[in-house]
Amino acid sequence: MNRAAQERLRLHGRVRGFIEESASGGETSDDFETLACAIACYQADHVPAYARLLAAERVHPRSVTSVRALPAVPTDAFRLARIAAHAPSDDAAIFRTSGTTGAARGEHPLSTTETYECAALAWGRWALFFDAPPALTAITLGAGPGDSSLGFMLGLFADRFAVRAHRTTAVRGAPIDGADLAAVCDAASRADAPVIVMGTSFAFVHALDALGGARFTLPPGSRAMHTGGYKGRSREVAPDALRMDIAATFGLDTDAVVGEYGMTELSSQLYEGTLRARRGLSAPSSQHGFFVPPPWLRVVATDPDTLEPLGPSEPGILRFEDLANVDSAIAVQTADLGRCSGGAVELLGRAPGAPPRGCSLAIEELLAP
Repeated sequence: MNRAAQERLRLHGRVRGFIEESASGGETSDDFETLACAIACYQADHVPAYARLLAAERVHPRSVTSVRALPAVPTDAFRLARIAAHAPSDDAAIFRTSGTTGAARGEHPLSTTETYECAALAWGRWALFFDAPPALTAITLGAGPGDSSLGFMLGLFADRFAVRAHRTTAVRGAPIDGADLAAVCDAASRADAPVIVMGTSFAFVHALDALGGARFTLPPGSRAMHTGGYKGRSREVAPDALRMDIAATFGLDTDAVVGEYGMTELSSQLYEGTLRARRGLSAPSSQHGFFVPPPWLRVVATDPDTLEPLGPSEPGILRFEDLANVDSAIAVQTADLGRCSGGAVELLGRAPGAPPRGCSLAIEELLAP
């Protein structure tokens, strides 16, 4: 094993240790900034595109004490260049974006899925499975592509937290077989075990349409998790309306309908804290539309032109610093609008029009020979 591979394994191990320690609320052996800068140094040495971006910005991880001082890799870069610190022969998985806009699909190569799994399970447990519901049944809406990070995560949840799992299927060209889903929900309603229904927002819209107004009363302790936008795959429904429709269809309290925020280019996710708050547990926010990052993920709103961090509650485009992104980019810059305050992120939609000027300039620097 060469030196780079040894360093990669050490960093993955340190990150998984940080995740496990911080998720349990204890002290961490590593300091966030120290570990983040160590990962950035590794990526500066082994991700050519990131090395170009650092050179253009005249900064290096070894010269700073905070990862916030380093440029972030725009999400669009993941479809224009390979953002990975390891060779393609070492890929254990490649997660790909949906590609529904007609552009090239973004790719996020991983040398191991263990760190991704560790992060997903830890924060999924915090937001959705903290009460270790007995004999849980998982219903996943829509199979999704085999290279989807979301599909991977939902399968992981079904495997680790549920004793029974059902994935809806398509029929006669329709995205979801309504009769099949209705039968599953009927059976679940008659059982004693709680249920979690999981899927993208557009999958829920298709499911509700396929059910044709049918109503179910899932057992006490049941919940739902929805995520993402519509990307032209269904009619669009306002978040509040979709949440109420999901709650009414499955017999849930609206606080038990939890939103998730994630993306292919990250290895960590954010969740609404509504279900925890409903059960009397602590959460930085108990409101819908406010998403809580885990301790190994830091989020800041930035100026669209300069990409400089903005103050608390100031709206800007969101930058993510994800320790679990050992294999790719420790800092990822999006064009998603939001504001950060009180340990939660309020999502405000997508920056309108062309990519923000700051992101465009960063991509030019990253791709420059």
